[in-house]
Amino acid sequence: MGSAESIPTYTIGELSRMVNLTQRTIRYYEEIGLLHSVRRIENGKRVYTDDDVRRLKFINRLKMLGLSLAEMIELEKIYREQRNNREIIPKLIVLLDQRAAQIDDRINQLIALKKEIREYQVRLRGKLPQET
Repeated sequence: MGSAESIPTYTIGELSRMVNLTQRTIRYYEEIGLLHSVRRIENGKRVYTDDDVRRLKFINRLKMLGLSLAEMIELEKIYREQRNNREIIPKLIVLLDQRAAQIDDRINQLIALKKEIREYQVRLRGKLPQET
């Protein structure tokens, strides 16, 4: 889209394609405070900048790492209040440690489930008539 200020700007449709999110999701992130610097032009349409692109890509990474929206909002609040990474990085490390522990727990549960399935298969095979 572009602007007279020569700072690249994007429509919500362009942004949606760039970050692989629906337009509704982008609006929702704006509503809940994850995306807060959105400008509007004369006709009321939203315009987004490269900062918004970077922010949404970061949100996508956090989502892939398993952070909840509530956790992301908490990080955003800390950042807005402190305006530095000194507070956010330790909190993010704690959240990622917690997520890694949850993944380890889930892996152990799946290993146990796989073992039960294999044992059940053996019992079922034992009930089949023997071929001679």
